[in-house]
Amino acid sequence: MSNHAQRDLGGRHAATILPPPLAAAPDGLRELLYLSPGGAGRMHALTALKALGWNLRRAADARSALRQLHASPHTPHAVLVDLREGFTARDLSELGPALTAANAGWIAGIHAEQLGDALVRRLIRDYCYDYVTLPCPEAVLHTVIGHGHGMAALSCGQHRGAEHHHVDGMIGECEGVRTLCRMLGKAASSDAPVFIAGETGTGKELAAMALHRHSSRSRAPFVAINCGAIPHNLVESELFGYERGAFTGAQQRKLGRIELANGGTLFLDEIGDLPLDSQTSLLRFLEQGTIERVGGQGPIPVDVRIVSATHHDLDAAVGAGRFRADLYHRLCVLRMQMPPLRERGGDIDLLADYALRRYSQEGRRGFKGFSPCARQAMQRHAWPGNVRELINRVRQAVVMAEGRYITAADLRIGDAAAERPMTLEEARDVATREAIERALKRNRQRLGESARELGVSRVTLYRLMLKLGMRSGEDDAEQDAQPA
Repeated sequence: MSNHAQRDLGGRHAATILPPPLAAAPDGLRELLYLSPGGAGRMHALTALKALGWNLRRAADARSALRQLHASPHTPHAVLVDLREGFTARDLSELGPALTAANAGWIAGIHAEQLGDALVRRLIRDYCYDYVTLPCPEAVLHTVIGHGHGMAALSCGQHRGAEHHHVDGMIGECEGVRTLCRMLGKAASSDAPVFIAGETGTGKELAAMALHRHSSRSRAPFVAINCGAIPHNLVESELFGYERGAFTGAQQRKLGRIELANGGTLFLDEIGDLPLDSQTSLLRFLEQGTIERVGGQGPIPVDVRIVSATHHDLDAAVGAGRFRADLYHRLCVLRMQMPPLRERGGDIDLLADYALRRYSQEGRRGFKGFSPCARQAMQRHAWPGNVRELINRVRQAVVMAEGRYITAADLRIGDAAAERPMTLEEARDVATREAIERALKRNRQRLGESARELGVSRVTLYRLMLKLGMRSGEDDAEQDAQPA
């Protein structure tokens, strides 16, 4: 099997499924560091890569490689480590600090028979983005080291902008999150009801809390209630409260959640699970602005802002008669959409890094980060539980991992065979989306400058972003109205 057609040890497709990386060194050359303890002679076989846009340098040992990487920490490097002279446990230990450099994308060069060596397999699986059997054609090597350089470029952009990732507790820089934050900012100035749609675990309550904190009601209570977690016969008393003696066991008056939120915000999570009779009572409150406690004698005026959310398709529920159409229109005055984690690209790394920092401190364990195999597995995983699943997996890995790096096995998402492999088009779209997101971040969302950095025309970038769902027509019009 040829180099460009083989699959690596972690189940990754060979690098030819990705387009050439778009980030480049200031002089237009991409940095390639050749680490080989076997002398400079073999480096001559790589000189043809210079004509393909690589600035070729050599490191004789791990210390020399680390020194050169640290000399330009914001410049991405592809690092080709030649293992044909042999590889020992001591070599792996010495390589440790260099393997974790954020600006390095590691590629292993081996003899085919070395795949039987457990130590070589461990190095490739946990630390390298790809491998090649040497010698190989320059075109194949150019593609594979381009993969490593592209991943290093993404990491460099991530570390430079780490201080800007937190937006009122919401972590993310993908276009879906940016759009959501813009909508939250606009909605905060209004008292209109807001409906937040999104899959389970995407952070709907976090968005509701952000909306409350930025509104004029921020000094008043934020009260949340999960409509799907309350028995149907208790929903009315939980929402509206009850008077003493209203039913058996009602020993004293109890205020309902709506009344407790007076002056503030009431968040109705999983509103799609609300029983039909309770929907009628909620609609009456929205229309009249008053409630009546169970067993009460008269209306009580209450001033709250309603924010609701569900993972159900409310349009389908209305069509099936499970949800009142008039209540639906009352709740969905302003509608927002939480993007699923699988569509958030580089945000997966940001969220994983945040969770690792948080729970490493909690457990007082000194992890150095995620291995390359873990990061690639996280990008492949479908994340049916979204952000909640990611945080739970990282927290579990912090407790159970034995090494200093979190691997795909620690996250329990390393079995690529259990997942549908990406098609060539899907893989290109993922890589293109990530490259565009990083370029836009580095250039403060300016399309003109981002297009120049990516080596495409502004029109081409515009079309790519529309194709990948990174811009709506309205957003594009606003962006184009700004000076590039």
